[in-house]
Amino acid sequence: MNFAGGVQLIPVPGLPEISPGDELAGLILRAAADAGCAVRRGDVAVLAQKIVSKAEGRRVALADVAPSPRAFELASVCGKDARLVELVLGEAAEVVRCVSGVLIVRHRLGFLVANAAIDQSNVEGGDGHALLLPVDPDGAASSISDALSAAAGGPVGVIINDSFGRPWRRGTCGTAIGCAGVESLMDLRGRPDRFGRSLRTSELGLADELAAAASLVMGQAGESIPAVIVRGLPPCVRPLPASALIRTVDENLFR
Repeated sequence: MNFAGGVQLIPVPGLPEISPGDELAGLILRAAADAGCAVRRGDVAVLAQKIVSKAEGRRVALADVAPSPRAFELASVCGKDARLVELVLGEAAEVVRCVSGVLIVRHRLGFLVANAAIDQSNVEGGDGHALLLPVDPDGAASSISDALSAAAGGPVGVIINDSFGRPWRRGTCGTAIGCAGVESLMDLRGRPDRFGRSLRTSELGLADELAAAASLVMGQAGESIPAVIVRGLPPCVRPLPASALIRTVDENLFR
């Protein structure tokens, strides 16, 4: 895959506030057309996790959450709302670390992430509500990709991104949690470098790199740009889901 020709990142403004049951593909197609950047075959649409979660009805009122004894125990250590901790436990396969101000878990989807990636920013209802990750991000990406591809008359990839922290580094970075129609993990092993040496270990997390680039256009606060079109990528010949990017527990060296 050669990117020497350049890649465009095109914001899609004008999307409405998303409600449960909204059909995201149709909303994206209309907003992109209205903005003069109609979705084309070969494009990749990067979507903020929040709009996918909202469309799935993953917004939870904390008033409806009854914390368990385990949630109260962990909340007393990390200093977080016990109701939020209960939501984290419901999404977590394992609690990895709990100290003052920090609760890191292995999410049911395999991610090692703070607070099970449950977020309260840009969620209606302020501190009284929280938003969980989509139930099946790869599945959601696939459904949206199918609808966009049908409308564009050719393949349109989809990446669902979220902002994750990383081991040993400060700051969050856009990360692909769902993917369809994109080679999320490119195996470069065996290819020659500039001096003819064969690459031995190189794998490119393409979906994560695109997710991070799109995050720069989306912003993290009140920008209201939850969708970005990536244009100029070579055709995808080996699509892989975002789950292909996750190391198994045995492979994870940062535990």
